[in-house]
Amino acid sequence: MKPTLKSIFNICLVFAFFCAHAQETTEKKPLPSTKKETAVIPDNSFANAEALPNQVQKDNVAPPKTDRYGLRVGVDLFKLTRGFYDNNYKGIELVGDYRLTKKYFLAAELGTENKTTEDARLDFVTKGSYLKAGFDYNGYENWLDMENIISIGLRYGFSTFSQELENYRIYNTSQYFGESATISSGEKFDGLTASWIEVVAGVKAKVFNNVFLGFSLRLNTLVTNKKPDNFDNLYIPGFNRTYNGSFGVGFNYTVTYFVPIYKKKVVPASIKNTTNSKK
Repeated sequence: MKPTLKSIFNICLVFAFFCAHAQETTEKKPLPSTKKETAVIPDNSFANAEALPNQVQKDNVAPPKTDRYGLRVGVDLFKLTRGFYDNNYKGIELVGDYRLTKKYFLAAELGTENKTTEDARLDFVTKGSYLKAGFDYNGYENWLDMENIISIGLRYGFSTFSQELENYRIYNTSQYFGESATISSGEKFDGLTASWIEVVAGVKAKVFNNVFLGFSLRLNTLVTNKKPDNFDNLYIPGFNRTYNGSFGVGFNYTVTYFVPIYKKKVVPASIKNTTNSKK
């Protein structure tokens, strides 16, 4: 009997031990969590997210272009070099312009001429000086750092000069008697003046840093013309030769140097529109 009770007691003790161990294991096992986990977002993440599109847009926009404003001065190469191959001409013309706005330039020419005209009927000498002032409009849209000009403009010109009649021949309508002899005169007419309006079309191309070559064509019409007695102003300094009494043409070929004074940044249209929409 004793061995049987002892065996039963041992079995109960072992069973109790296993029950206690199983309970301890069940208590230590973590229960599944029903709470949803939330991601932790840094405080500056939203600021970076808002700045990212602006930064990408900023990186894709080209840097703003800078326009230079200043004074351009130079000389007419045609008048300057003409005296080397034409013994009947001496003259010089200084040219200049100042950039007033993006498209408009104030422009002027100042010159002096001494020209001997040898015609079939008369020879005369014209001496004088002139000033032309007006504006140019640049119709060329430059890109990158180009500063070329394709312009059309207007000038008002004024000239003071003198004429000296050296010799002349009287026109003979009768072929029987032949041509008349040349008559020497030497008569001089001082204090002559003329003014005119001039339409100018030209180009200027940048060839070196601040150095430009230019060419212009000019159409002139006289406004005032003070003529001497018994003579006509067939050549006017700055206006050139007169045709049909009041019409004239001319051109010049210039080299100029640009003196920058200040700069302006050109804001692209896309940035301007974005700024205005924000306002």
